Amino acid sequence: MLNDLSLAALFIIFIILILISGFFSGSETSLMTLNRYRLRHLAKDKHRGAIRAQRLLEKPDRLIGLILIGNNAVNIMITLLAAVIMLRLFGELSVIASTIILTVIMVLFAEVTPKTLAALRPERFAFPSTIILAPLMKLAFPLVWLVNQFTNILFKLLKIDVNQSDSLHLTQDELRTVVLESGNLIPRAHQDMLLGILGLDQVSVDDIMVPRGELVGIDIQDDWDTIIDMLQNSQHTRLPVYEGDIDNIIGIVHLRRILKLLHQNNFNKESLLKTVREPYFVPEGTSLNTQLLNFQRAKRRIALVVDEYGELQGLVTLEDILEEIVGEFTTDPAANFREVHPQKDGTWLVDGTANIRELNKLLNWKLPTDGPKTLNGLLLEQLESIPEPGTSLKIAGHPIDILQSSGNVVKTARIYPSLDKDIETGE
Repeated sequence: MLNDLSLAALFIIFIILILISGFFSGSETSLMTLNRYRLRHLAKDKHRGAIRAQRLLEKPDRLIGLILIGNNAVNIMITLLAAVIMLRLFGELSVIASTIILTVIMVLFAEVTPKTLAALRPERFAFPSTIILAPLMKLAFPLVWLVNQFTNILFKLLKIDVNQSDSLHLTQDELRTVVLESGNLIPRAHQDMLLGILGLDQVSVDDIMVPRGELVGIDIQDDWDTIIDMLQNSQHTRLPVYEGDIDNIIGIVHLRRILKLLHQNNFNKESLLKTVREPYFVPEGTSLNTQLLNFQRAKRRIALVVDEYGELQGLVTLEDILEEIVGEFTTDPAANFREVHPQKDGTWLVDGTANIRELNKLLNWKLPTDGPKTLNGLLLEQLESIPEPGTSLKIAGHPIDILQSSGNVVKTARIYPSLDKDIETGE
């Protein structure tokens, strides 16, 4: 039959077959590189091409079988046709020339070019291709099914479970990468919030709590004037109430509940205690994600953190957790961070009680947070002794001078800008 066709007709058929081969090659690449999450979104929006592509990808083994059967059938016809053309042009000496020329044409026009275009623009290639592949799947289904049966038998012999495949669900680290690489698609502020939510599992209440030594509360054993002064001048809306010692917590008082009582003549300790709500304790080490849900279930906004022996370690609030997501509730975080004092020479005077995570967030540092929570604890851990004033060391690229120490704690330290640019930028 081929011998009856003119050379021009053979060339036209050859070009058409090359285009068909390129179609199959590009279709395979484009469909397999489609973003599955975007595909689901488009399908929900009734995008016809996305719906067809999603149906085809529900059975990827059948789709691949169809494409490979079609591609190989076309490639075989191309080989036969090329042999006939070259035989007419060059005679029996055309075998080597035919092989070389056909290889170049196939690689360039039937493989590399269509697959590259499909990888660069998968949706533009995949969605139109489904118009042909969807009905072709129905027509060739018996042959595709037969091929898949032989393939499944081979998989069983190799003890490969075809039902097991990598999950399409993203891990937290993968989601974090998606957010970071979203560019201008997601505003920077929204990126920070999303990253904050994804990072809640990696932070515990110990990292953000107000340490026991810095707790401000009402000692019910104090004289009444002292208690009234505390209630009237407190910067907090909720205060722990204890008796004699901070470990003996009675409960939490909400200042809004006693505003009216403050102006009544019969307001006394007994009426104050009636407004106190029982304390809510949480174990140390609880992740912020878990604690956020616990706050929601218990309808609480403040919790006391205790260790395994029940001893008070600190206090954590709902606002503290929300700040991990949305950032500080003030435009100038440094204004409320009294432990840090910037100097004209570019250094910082930092109190030993400063929280390391807060320092890192405020000044974009990379001080280690997997150990002690305060600067004093970090310095003692690094030096393994109580340092004398004048002691110097370097942590995470930051030279640090001990300026004041009292008893067994570091009171004040001078921290210099990082000398290690990789550490400072987190690269």
